[in-house]
Amino acid sequence: MPSTRPRLLYVTDLAYQARGRRYCDEDIHLSSRLREEFDLALCHPRDAAALLDAFDAVVVRNSGPVQGYEAAHEAFRERATERGTRVYNQLTGRADMVGKRYLLDLTAAGFPVIPTVDRAEDLHRLPDAEEYVVKPRRGADSAGLRIVPAGRVPEVLAGAGDLLVQPRVDFAYEVSFYFVDHDYQYALHAPHPDRRWQLEPYDATVADLDFARRFIEWNGVDHGIQRVDACRAPGGELLLVELEDLNPYLSLDALDEPARDAFVAALRTALRRLLAT
Repeated sequence: MPSTRPRLLYVTDLAYQARGRRYCDEDIHLSSRLREEFDLALCHPRDAAALLDAFDAVVVRNSGPVQGYEAAHEAFRERATERGTRVYNQLTGRADMVGKRYLLDLTAAGFPVIPTVDRAEDLHRLPDAEEYVVKPRRGADSAGLRIVPAGRVPEVLAGAGDLLVQPRVDFAYEVSFYFVDHDYQYALHAPHPDRRWQLEPYDATVADLDFARRFIEWNGVDHGIQRVDACRAPGGELLLVELEDLNPYLSLDALDEPARDAFVAALRTALRRLLAT
């Protein structure tokens, strides 16, 4: 008899090379666990628009920076929106899903974020620093990121458009908080600032989770995995580095088996909830 299990199209680029991480291993593991409950097929992001009609929902996972397949990504978004496809993560994210503009908006709104501007005439709004981080507004995975001496920042901004500028923060460590829909799952931190992807479990405090949830609530993504990346500033406070709401790498290999199982269970529940809408 034909299968009555829900059909998922799992979008990933198994060949994508990420610094310090093996995206393909994570997706091989996660897709194998989802197959226990769903009929599932993997596809490259360039093929997603052409294939989505045959599935009940689309799960976008480690598909790499959108800059590598921008036209295909826009075609997928248009096709999925046009036919009302269930997409996980849902396509209404206001953060990395649509570029880094949100860092400017959050700065202007007074959120606890690394201060960010995009114009030379606004540089006076940033704290004084010896060096600044300059990165593309549509960047991802540190692509195009540069460290620029203070005196050269106006020149760099004048020479290229669509850039963001932030003071280089001498932080103690970076920490990431992982959510499935609006439910907190786990936190990982990099105790050594020069080794961003050597992650260890982190015991989040109530104040830490209040910080992270503020951005989850701001984004309003009801169906999706989100990663709130923050740094511990010299004054002890957390500042947002980025809110990844498109295809956040999960670092599942840094978790023990019970924690990985709990995450998979939460994701299955979230997908069942999406399919019921």
